[in-house]
Amino acid sequence: MSRLAKLLESDEGRRRAVYQDHLGFWTIGVGRLIDARKGGGLSDEEIDYLLANDIRDKTADVLKALPWVATMSEARQAVVICMAFQMGVTGLLAFKSALGAMRDERYADAANGMKDSLWAKQTPERAKRLAYQMETGEWQS
Repeated sequence: MSRLAKLLESDEGRRRAVYQDHLGFWTIGVGRLIDARKGGGLSDEEIDYLLANDIRDKTADVLKALPWVATMSEARQAVVICMAFQMGVTGLLAFKSALGAMRDERYADAANGMKDSLWAKQTPERAKRLAYQMETGEWQS
């Protein structure tokens, strides 16, 4: 770490989660202003970096919990990872019948199980699109 970085960290602190600075503006990391009221935010490159890390981590979590997902097509794996991204692996694991149908390659049954859920009622367009992708194996976006 450079001397400047050490000085800034000493003054600003290091926070892994969003917080409000002494003026009430949303900040993260080492004094990184993300509050839109003051022109803060992330660059596209930063968003892409965070997303790539999140995809890598969520994929690893899914494959640890459900190793058989690795045998699915990329489009179907993406559905499972998207679901875990939205509701966490714990939430994903609550889809016992849909996951069983996926494991057994009964993708129409898996899609029906996905559509017949509280998740589908809460996010109907996403659930419909992902269920179709699960059933057909065809990317939807």
